[in-house]
Amino acid sequence: MFLVMGITGKVGGATATHLLAQGKKVRAMVRDRAKAASWTDQGVELVDGDWNDAASIEQALRDVDGAFVMLPPIWTPSPDFREAKGVIANYVQALTKAPVPRVVALSSMGANRPSGMGLITALSLMERGFRDLTLPTAYVRAGGFFENFLYGLHVAQGGTLPVFYNPTNRKSTMVATDDIGAEIAALLSGPAWSGHRIIELGSMVSADEVAAQLGEVMKLDVKAVAVPRAGWPDVFEQFGIPKGQSDPAETMYEAVNAGGMDLGVQGTEHVAGATSARDVFAAAQNTAAA
Repeated sequence: MFLVMGITGKVGGATATHLLAQGKKVRAMVRDRAKAASWTDQGVELVDGDWNDAASIEQALRDVDGAFVMLPPIWTPSPDFREAKGVIANYVQALTKAPVPRVVALSSMGANRPSGMGLITALSLMERGFRDLTLPTAYVRAGGFFENFLYGLHVAQGGTLPVFYNPTNRKSTMVATDDIGAEIAALLSGPAWSGHRIIELGSMVSADEVAAQLGEVMKLDVKAVAVPRAGWPDVFEQFGIPKGQSDPAETMYEAVNAGGMDLGVQGTEHVAGATSARDVFAAAQNTAAA
């Protein structure tokens, strides 16, 4: 039995899918059983709980062979990242009281940097917060999600894909969420290890390459166009981030453009992605057409 946090999200869902495909039993901690009802039909054991309640996390950890943990995504964190710090403290308390044979945590490229990474700072805090855990722990430092470009299926009809990457031909680490789930499932159910390990997950890809692959799927000539820096706040507002609260997201993309998510940090392992942006776009298009 493996515990999967965030099962109603893309990475948690992909992790559960891969574990179930291996014939493994899966438990998921959820706040809303109705939202996760489809997983019950697939044999997943649902337990009630909340990221902000250490006792419920501890209960969910009981008698599992391994656990996948992650932080809830928060696009407008407090300046001191107190939301992430609270969840991290709850995990540490629960894992100390209910130790498990292995833990896999979703992190990000750039989490090796303690500051200057905007939203990714929360994951740096998580890695540092878990440092004293004596459990075998793996941090999966994933690249930027190809799924973040799916808006392109709607906005690129005119032949342009607006992006925050600048220059658009500069490569940074990117990956599909299904590949993240596959790697997490492999770590949970594969050979045992000791100590802490860090896995960089993804391949170096440019926004130009993503746009070209989007164009192949849409059967259009699509070019990536960098959004002018001064226009970032307005675009983030269109994506749902309240006006005046996009600084952490802006800082993150500035760091990405400066090389903050490049592969090759000393002391890490590397697993290349197997799924291309083209695959992600095609799958989404087929789902929409079904």
